[in-house]
Parts: sequence; C-alpha cells; structure tokens
Amino acid sequence: MIVAPSILSADFGNLKDSIKRVEETKWLHVDVMDGHFVPNISIGPLVVKGLRQYTKQILDTHLMISDPLKYAKEFVLAGSDRITFHIETVKDPIELINVLRDLNVEVGISIKPQTKVAEIVDLLPLIDQVLVMSVEPGFGGQKFMDSALDKIASLNELRKIHNPNLLIVVDGGINETTGKLCKDMGADVLVAGSYVFNSDEPKKRIASLK
Repeated sequence: MIVAPSILSADFGNLKDSIKRVEETKWLHVDVMDGHFVPNISIGPLVVKGLRQYTKQILDTHLMISDPLKYAKEFVLAGSDRITFHIETVKDPIELINVLRDLNVEVGISIKPQTKVAEIVDLLPLIDQVLVMSVEPGFGGQKFMDSALDKIASLNELRKIHNPNLLIVVDGGINETTGKLCKDMGADVLVAGSYVFNSDEPKKRIASLK
C-alpha cells in the first residue's frame, strides 16, 4: 500500500517541519483548489516549488480547479511528479492527457462521488491512475462515503482489461478502518490528511495504513 499524506491538513505556518513528520512515505499528496470548481481555495505553484526544495518524495498533485489545462504546466515546472485532473472539468480530456505526457509527468483522472466510472472507461489505457473521491472535494476531515467502494471494485476489474498498470487512488475520510475496506476492493494508494497530520504520532498512523 502506498500512503500519500495530504498536505491540506498540514501546518501551513510550518510546512517544512510538517512534511518532515511524514518523510518516510514515498508520496505527498498536494490538493490544489480554486474556489470555483470546489468551495475552497488552497495553494498554487509557488507552494509546490517550495515543497520541492525540501523533499524528494513524489509530489502527487490533485488539480481541483476549473481549468486544469491552463495551469497544469505551471505545476509541473514547479516540481509536481504526478498530475491528476477532474474529468468533470474538461471538454477534451485526451488533449490534456497529451499535454501532460509531453511534460513527462504521470497522469491521473479523478472522479467526484456522483460521477460514474463508466464516464472514464475509454480513458483508462491512457493514464497512470484514477483518483476516487470518497468525499465531496473541497475540505478535509469529512466522513468516508461507502459508495466509493463499488467504484474501486469496478476499477479493479476494468484495469485487468484496459490497463494492468493502473493505480487506484482513494481520497477522503481515510483511516485505519476505511483504508482496509478500500484495500480489500483493490486500492493501491490511500490519501490521508487529517488522520495523519492531526495526530501526535503520524508515523504510527502511516504504519496502520501500510
């Protein structure tokens, strides 16, 4: 299991020390929100550039923004290793996938709780990961939505046909209990924010997910 602590729940007054607390994880999850696609505003490329100076972890950047095509390159240049965009925000996902491939980053597509897996089946051979939102995107600390489990199971079957190397990522309400449910359905990556960062012992929380 890959654990990706979400810096959305980190201490933004001291990000350097926050990410040091989770330095043993392979990935860091970076939530980018624009106040338009989701009702919250988080960070931009400058923060990603700052993070890049202090860690060699994979920066898994989740663009919860209305125009990912416009800003994707800036996040790549800032140091993102993986870029995930929401299928609900683009008219031509293949165009954006090709742009990201040309920038030499791994590509992911995210789906909101109300979006069906069927909407992205044709794109599975073209991408590296699918991010299943198990909460409504926008804020950390929400309760896990069980409907995500059926999506994970469906994707687990679909990748056998379309893309055996596809990673299934789950984000929202992840803890030791919900993480196990996701793993049993076929998840490969667990994004955890408040569960990890709001603990006095983040290393133990990470270990519980691994």
